[in-house]
Amino acid sequence: MIAGYIRVSSRGQADNNSFEEQEKVIKSKYPDAKIYKEVFTATKATEDRQIFNSLIEKLEPNSILVVSKLDRFCRNTIEGLDVINLLLKRKVSIHILNMGMIDDSPMGKLIVTVLLAFAEFERNMIVERTTRGKEIARQDKNFREGRPKKFTEKQLTLALSLLKNHTYKQVEEMTGISKSTLVRTKRKEA
Repeated sequence: MIAGYIRVSSRGQADNNSFEEQEKVIKSKYPDAKIYKEVFTATKATEDRQIFNSLIEKLEPNSILVVSKLDRFCRNTIEGLDVINLLLKRKVSIHILNMGMIDDSPMGKLIVTVLLAFAEFERNMIVERTTRGKEIARQDKNFREGRPKKFTEKQLTLALSLLKNHTYKQVEEMTGISKSTLVRTKRKEA
């Protein structure tokens, strides 16, 4: 059995072809690989990784687990080493395409441990920089977390005033502001 495991962190990544990119890389090396896809954020508990955990259970001796990149395989060094040791003991081959085959030699274990540690370090640094950036941004009195507003207060006020003489549909056509936004804005002002 050749199993290709593909993971993205969010639905947005899944919609932006990340699944397809990873599958393309795996299929270019292993055209017969059966692909297993999962949306899983690395900050969640490992138990929540249902597809990955199910796949690990299915793999039999002489199977090959293929992953496009190390960071798609595990979320931290300890988890990565545990899974690798489990699979190697069960005689399952592991091919992380951006690294190569993982083997049970002392040198192979050293290389994997170092690379897993760097991957975990890199992820932690990204989280730290993001958190620090948000802390700095929150100091600005005009900071608002989340997506920026699409319409200004002036545009919304104008659209609401148009509702006095027009239907929601007409106002939507004139301003480009959806009915749901108009209703929500009207409710806030009431």
